[in-house]
Parts: sequence; structure tokens; C-alpha cells
Amino acid sequence: MTFAELLDRIGGMGRFQILQVVLLVIPVLLTAIHNLLQNFSAAIPDHHCRIRVVGNGTDQNRTETLTAEEDLLELSIPKDGSGKLEKCRRFVTPHLHLLGSNATNNSQAETEDCHDGWVYDRSVFANTIIMEWDLVCRLRTRRQIAQSIYMGGVLVGALVFGSLADRFGRKAVLSWSYLQMAVMGLCTAFSPSFMAYCVFRFLVGMALSGIILNCMSLVLEWVPTNVRTVAGTAVGYSATFGQILLPGLAYVLPDWRWLQFAASMPFFAFFLYSWWFAESARWLVLAGKTDQAVEVLRKVAEINGKKEEGQKLSAEVLKSNMQKEMELSQTSHTPVSLVRTPTVRRISCCISSVWFATSFAYYGLAMDLQNFGFSIYLIQVAFGTIDIPAKLGAAISMSYIGRRTTQASSVILAGLAILANIFVPSDLQTLRTCLAVLGKGCLASSFNCLYLYTGELYPTVIRQTGMGMGSTLARVGGIVAPMVRMMGEYRPYLPPLVYGIAPILSGTAAFLLPETLNTPLPDTIEDVENGRVPKEQLPKDHEQVLLQRVGLGPEKQSQDGGM
Repeated sequence: MTFAELLDRIGGMGRFQILQVVLLVIPVLLTAIHNLLQNFSAAIPDHHCRIRVVGNGTDQNRTETLTAEEDLLELSIPKDGSGKLEKCRRFVTPHLHLLGSNATNNSQAETEDCHDGWVYDRSVFANTIIMEWDLVCRLRTRRQIAQSIYMGGVLVGALVFGSLADRFGRKAVLSWSYLQMAVMGLCTAFSPSFMAYCVFRFLVGMALSGIILNCMSLVLEWVPTNVRTVAGTAVGYSATFGQILLPGLAYVLPDWRWLQFAASMPFFAFFLYSWWFAESARWLVLAGKTDQAVEVLRKVAEINGKKEEGQKLSAEVLKSNMQKEMELSQTSHTPVSLVRTPTVRRISCCISSVWFATSFAYYGLAMDLQNFGFSIYLIQVAFGTIDIPAKLGAAISMSYIGRRTTQASSVILAGLAILANIFVPSDLQTLRTCLAVLGKGCLASSFNCLYLYTGELYPTVIRQTGMGMGSTLARVGGIVAPMVRMMGEYRPYLPPLVYGIAPILSGTAAFLLPETLNTPLPDTIEDVENGRVPKEQLPKDHEQVLLQRVGLGPEKQSQDGGM
């Protein structure tokens, strides 16, 4: 009897599994909000220098009143090449003597920096970190730095919480991640300075990785084989709906502190109910805690109405059912195994480039919503909604066309859509937005394919290591993406050029990967080097074994961060 059959005997997808999956999926919705929160909390409003008015009896209140007058702005703020008011310069001496006359803005007069601060348009955003700490003009790149620091936290969290989960279990680390997200999220909302904001956001990013990583593990390690795909898809779509919910929440809460507060508070509730979760019985057995695993399985059986079946379980039964997994867990392999042999080395190089490029281009698009000219709220809804058909299309294509073609075509098409926007005039905003949404959807398809394809490419003995490497490079891509955005300060076409070329190159490399559709999962490196046997040549009972091992589920997903 396999471990999958054991789960079926104690209720399969019973009441316990349904309730646990629901309670695990709900927090994922809010983690998606945190992931893209800076689109709104760090939105850049229209702004110009605060005008310094010189005259007898003129006070600060009079100055602020005058700055709202269009004619005064014309005579106090120079205009740029497009005829708009400069954001970072003002005339040294306002031409107040021309107020009320037919004089025009003289952009050739002597100008200076905004020594008295800025005036911001608060009609859309009541308050953002940009307004609060004046992160404009010379400090404008700090917005991108803050996002890179956050993604750095996501990377560190994947490494730290991945190791801790293997050592202390999924449940304990997940509960801690909920608590860290709640506390650090609130600390972010009350940040007294930009430096403190960056530190707290880094810790929020760490917690996000811990949540996604252990959520996927507990979901896939507790559901039967035949519903793992559905359960994994539910987690993915929860993140999608979080992206759609974000603009509504941001619209209701236009102040970044209240928005951060609202997105963080629910994690206290998640922390409290997380202690009800059952630890992974699979992990307990592999960690040598077989007696605890028996207790957990009996509890699950009772909740599912299979108490008698649960009483039949024993430590010996579990050990015999998981003998192969226990043997493989004792096999010693290091990250060097990913590049030691030629075929595995080729797989590692090609699939790693796809992980990096997909995340790099994804965050390059997803964190630049203000440049499309439409309402940032509508753009975020479109960017979230496109994931629904994109992920479904990827699943269908992988099943009928194949993994390699789906993977390669999705990233190449995304790159072409991004590059095409370089040649679209800025006044054709609708076309530019449609191309960006198409590119984002293709990248979502690529992510959807990557999780499955990577797990199928690597053998069981190094599958966790391979997934961990791919996830790490994806996080590096997320860190680098905001930095590349800074290149636009010098040449506006450079960021989209880089964002577009990277996925095209990685998509070309993906064609060098082997196809895994209708092939069994390899267990050893020798299996990969010697090739695979087509599924149709396998004995009939191999189908059940293949479905069980596609548990990639527990091992694979526990290292990828899930987003």
C-alpha cells in the first residue's frame, strides 16, 4: 500500500482536507496584495516645487493659497520640453510683477532646486511614501531601491524558512511566518522614516516566502494524488484574486499607512487559527517522528469519519509504505550535482535562465503601472484578471502540446509584447496597455508551467535542490528588475528593451530542454543521463506510481516560494 492509498483509506479529500486547504488558501490572497502593494503605497503623484513668495506682509498661509492659482504657477515654475510644469526646478525669483499681465512663462530665466519642498496632487492618493518623505527628483530612485530590498527579503526568506521547515516542520514555520507578517506589516505602517520602512519591508518579504512555501507543502502533502493539481491551482488562483482585490482596497484606503495596516492585521487571525493545522505526516515520518505521524493521521481519520481505519495504523505500517522515500531522503547530494553531469548541467543552465527572465520581466511590468496613462486601479485589475485565462491556457497547452513548447513560447511571446511597446507612440495608450497586459499574461503562463516542468526535469534525489536554485534565481530577477527601471532616467527605451530581450533569450534556451509530457519522473541522475522510457511502454500499474511521485507536490513546491 502506497502513502497515497493510505490517505484514501482515511478519507481521501475529506472534511479535514477541504477545511485545511480553505484555511491555507485565504492568507495567500493577502500575500499577493503585499507583493504588489508598493504600486499604490509608493505611487508618484503629480508635483511641483513649493513656491517662495516674496512681498510685504506675505506669510506661509498666503503662499499656499497662491500656489493653487494657475497664473502664479505659470510665473513661478518653468516648463519642460512637453509644455508641462517642471517637477524639480523653480525660478529663483518668481515673476510676481507680471501677475495678471499677458506675460508668458520664461523658461530661460535662472532656476534653482526645490529648497522649500514640493506641493503634491492629492486628488488620487491622499498620502504615499513619496509624499511623506519627498522621494522625488534627486531621491526618486529610492522608490526602486525599496522594492529591491523587499524582493531581497523574499529571497532570504525562501532560503531561511526552507531550511527551517525541513528541520522544524511546516506547521511551526508557517505559524511563525504569519506572526512575522502581521507584526512587521504593522511596523511598516507606523514607520517613522524611509530607512525603517525598508527594514520592515525586508522582513515582510521574508515572511511572505515562509507563508507561500509552507502553504504549498501542507496543501499538497495532505490531499490525495488525484486532486493535487486542483489544490495547487486553487493556491495559484488565490494569488490572482489577491491582485484583483488590491486596487479596490487601495481605492478605499488612499493613505498608504492605512492600506498597509489593513493588509497586515488579518495575519494575526491567521496566526491564531494556524495552530489547528495538522503537521505533514510525510515530513514527520521522514524526520524520524513516526509515532507523531500516526497520531496526526488518526486525528485526520476521525475528522473524516474514518476513525476505525485510523486505529489500524501503526508506525510499522507507515515505515513500510514510505520505504522508498526514506531511502531517497538519506541519499547525499549537493548543489554541485546540478552541474556535474552533461545532461543535468544543460537542464540547470536552461531552466535557470527561464526562472530568472520570467521573474525579471514580470516585476518589470507589474511594478510600473503608472506609465501607461490610464487609471492605476483599472490597470491593476486588468493585470490581475489576465492571469485567469493565462494560467488555464497554460495548463491545457501543457497537457496537449507539451511542456517544452508551452514554456518556450510563453516567455518568447512575452518578450515580443514588451519589445513591441518600444515602437508604439505614447499617445496610443490603449494599444500600449493591451500589449503590456498580454506580456504579463504570458509571464503568468510561464510561471504556471515552470513549477511543473522544473520538477519533472530533475530526478527525485536532487529535485528539491533544483527547485531551490530556480526559485533563488527568480528572486534575484525580482531584485534586479527595479534597478533596471532606473536606466529609464537616462534612456527611456532601455528598461523595456532589457525586459523584452531577457525572456526571448531564455525562451530560445528552453527549446534545448527535453520534453517531459507522457514520461515518468526520474529518480536518479543516471535516469536523466540515460534518457526516459515513453509512458506507453510502461506497465499499466506504473500510472499510479507516476501520479504518486508527481507529488513533486511536497518536495518540489516546498522550495519554490509559490509565486
